[in-house]
Amino acid sequence: MSRLSFLLMLPVLVLGADKYDGPRPPQPDMLYLVHADNLIPTEAAEAKEESGVYTMPGASSPARTPLAEPIFLIQSDKVLPERLELYRWEVKGGRRELSIGKGNKRKGGARPLHLSVNKVDGRLYRVEASEPLDNGEYSLSPNDSNKVFCFEVY
Repeated sequence: MSRLSFLLMLPVLVLGADKYDGPRPPQPDMLYLVHADNLIPTEAAEAKEESGVYTMPGASSPARTPLAEPIFLIQSDKVLPERLELYRWEVKGGRRELSIGKGNKRKGGARPLHLSVNKVDGRLYRVEASEPLDNGEYSLSPNDSNKVFCFEVY
């Protein structure tokens, strides 16, 4: 490529390099729901496992969104966004429950819903539900941890 060709392409290269200028999570390794320019922290907790069923206290999460295809931001430090899985929880007896099939994929076990994970800038990632979610209780969780980031779609 000649110098002249490079100099003529330089404005195109500069214009193509969009820099993210939206809201940034105030805390690393925490998932935030994106509502326009506002970030709403998800309910971060450790799910308890009881006989192959994961549980969370309370019938609903305080983190709520009306969006059927929610978008999240995470500033990754220790949590690897590529390892996140999205699950729908059932509400039973005043608490949230999740049964995940392991090994032979136990009958009735929940399967992860589809997610899209994209690097935005540095260690900032955008995580999106890739399919519309029905009203209900959900969580995002690293697939190798009991750490959960809960939210409700209403």
